[in-house]
Amino acid sequence: MNNVKRIAATAAVLAATLGLSACAGMSNQDRNTAVGAGVGAVAGSVLTGGSAVGTVGGAAVGGVIGNQVQKPPR
Repeated sequence: MNNVKRIAATAAVLAATLGLSACAGMSNQDRNTAVGAGVGAVAGSVLTGGSAVGTVGGAAVGGVIGNQVQKPPR
């Protein structure tokens, strides 16, 4: 059982590292959109008890909010 936990922890760290490295070339607005979608997905999942619809809805709403935060001037 320890091996399974160790493999899962290693996979989680690797996924987080790869995910964060993908943000290197993003603009601030793109980064805010991605962060908003992630936070919204977690919040939607928590608020709906793990419902897939709540998770996707939260990600969509969070992504829109993150996109609109500090929007560049036109």
